[in-house]
Amino acid sequence: MNVMKPQLPSGKSQSASLFGFFVLSFTAAGIGGLATASSVSDWYQTLARPAWGPPDWLFGPVWTMLFALMAIAGWLVWRSAGWRESRTALVCFVVQLILNSCWSIIFFGLRQPGWACVEILFLWTAIAITIAMFYPRSPIAAWLLSPYLAWTSFAAVLNFTIWRMNA
Repeated sequence: MNVMKPQLPSGKSQSASLFGFFVLSFTAAGIGGLATASSVSDWYQTLARPAWGPPDWLFGPVWTMLFALMAIAGWLVWRSAGWRESRTALVCFVVQLILNSCWSIIFFGLRQPGWACVEILFLWTAIAITIAMFYPRSPIAAWLLSPYLAWTSFAAVLNFTIWRMNA
């Protein structure tokens, strides 16, 4: 049986879509950043935090890299099979972006580290599902999300620790 691979979109369409994935990913980052900015310089500084926590200046560069990797991963999945064939995987991608923004809103905006602990479990699960959905379409895209899953795992432990230290 001869199975035809989907035809790749034109170069112009690919460029526009890559740009769109960057806009989508960094919109989520921006929403989270707005929530974070309201508390990071005052409320967050008053919290007891573990000695092993990273310095505050590290979060911006790490998240910038992770959101760029997310954008490229989403684009690679779209590029591999188009919207119709990748719809479920890309919906998972959007869901995890929404949950990412929600974590910042809950932790920093609402100043609720306990509820943020619950939410980050949903985020972690959504990332893992997205990776599983991406892998058959583009193993590279799945691997590009693995640093994000690792960082979110670390963030979950940090979130839990901060919550317990301040409860």
